[in-house]
Amino acid sequence: MIEVKDAAVLMPRPAGDGRRPVSGSSQLSVRPRRSSSVDMTVTIRRVLCVLPLLLVAVVAVRQREVLAEGLGLVTTARWPWLLAAAGLTCLTWPAAACTRQGAVLERLPGRRLVATQFAAGAANHLLPTGLGASAVNLRFMAVCGLSTARSSAALALYLLAESVGRVGLLAALLVAFPDALPFGALLPDEAPAGPLLVAGAVLVLVVGGLAAVRRVRTVVAGFLRTALREARSVHARPARAVALWGGALAFPALQAGVLVLVARAFGLAVPSAHLAVAYLAATVAVALVPTPGGIGSVEAALVVALVAAGGAAAPATAVVVVFRLLTVWLPLLPGALTLAALVRMKVI
Repeated sequence: MIEVKDAAVLMPRPAGDGRRPVSGSSQLSVRPRRSSSVDMTVTIRRVLCVLPLLLVAVVAVRQREVLAEGLGLVTTARWPWLLAAAGLTCLTWPAAACTRQGAVLERLPGRRLVATQFAAGAANHLLPTGLGASAVNLRFMAVCGLSTARSSAALALYLLAESVGRVGLLAALLVAFPDALPFGALLPDEAPAGPLLVAGAVLVLVVGGLAAVRRVRTVVAGFLRTALREARSVHARPARAVALWGGALAFPALQAGVLVLVARAFGLAVPSAHLAVAYLAATVAVALVPTPGGIGSVEAALVVALVAAGGAAAPATAVVVVFRLLTVWLPLLPGALTLAALVRMKVI
C-alpha cells in the first residue's frame, strides 16, 4: 500500500489543473497592447499641440504689413496711456471667465477657467468668429464633467448674454448720448435690397426644410428644454446670475475702455463716450462676418466709425491699428502657446 501511495504521489499532474507554470513566451503573448484608438488619440493631441502655432505663423505672415505698421506706430504714442490700455486688456479674460462661470451651476476651477479663456481668445482669432472659442470652451466643460447637452446649453446662454450685454450697453449709451455717432453717414444712400431679400428667402427655406424633418425637430426641442432648464437653474442662484450678466457687460465695456485709452495715447480729439459708441456699433455691425476674429472687417468698421464720430482719418487709423495690436496680435502667440499647453495637459 505504501508503494501504491508513493506511485500516486509521483504521478504527473493533469495539464488542465491550472497549476502549470507559464513560460516567459506565454507571458509576453498575453501582455496588453495599446489599441489603435489610443494611438490615434495620442497622435491627434500631438497635432493639436502644434496646430495653433502653425496657424499663428500663417496669420502673422499674411498680416505682416499690419503688424509692422502697428509696431511702428507704438513708438509715436504716449506710453502711459498705452500701458494703461494693456492693463485693461488683461482684465478682459477674467471678465470672460466670470461670464462662463455664471452660465453653469457647477463651480469650475478658477485658474484653469481663466487660462482657457486666454487660449480661447487665440483660437477665436485663428478660426471664423466664435467657432474657436466655442470649441475650446465646450471641450473644457466636457473635461470638467458636464454632459454634451448641458455644455451646449451653457454655451448658448453665454452667447445670448454676451450679445444682449453688448447691444444693451450700446443702446444705453445711445440714449445718453444720442449725437455720439451719426448713423446716417455710415449707411449707403441706396441699400442693396435685392441681395437682402434673396438671403432672407434662402434662410426661411432652410429653416422650413429643417423644421419638416422630425428628427431635427426632436433634437431642437430637447436642446431647448435643456437650455431653458439650465437658464432657470442659473438665475435661481443670485451669485451665478450676477456673474453671468456682470461679465457680459464688463467685457465690451473693458474693450471700449481700451479703445478710449489708445485714442488718448494718440491725441484723437473725440469724446470718450463717442469712442465707446463707435466701438460697440462697429463690433455689432461685423458680428456676423465669418472672418477669423473679425480680422480685416473690424479694422475697417472701426476706422469708419471713428471718422464718423469726428476723428481725423490718419490718427483714427493709427488708433485702430494699435488697438488691434494690443487686443489681438500681442496676445496671439502667448494664447496659442497656452492652448497647446492645455491640450498637452488634457485640460481641454
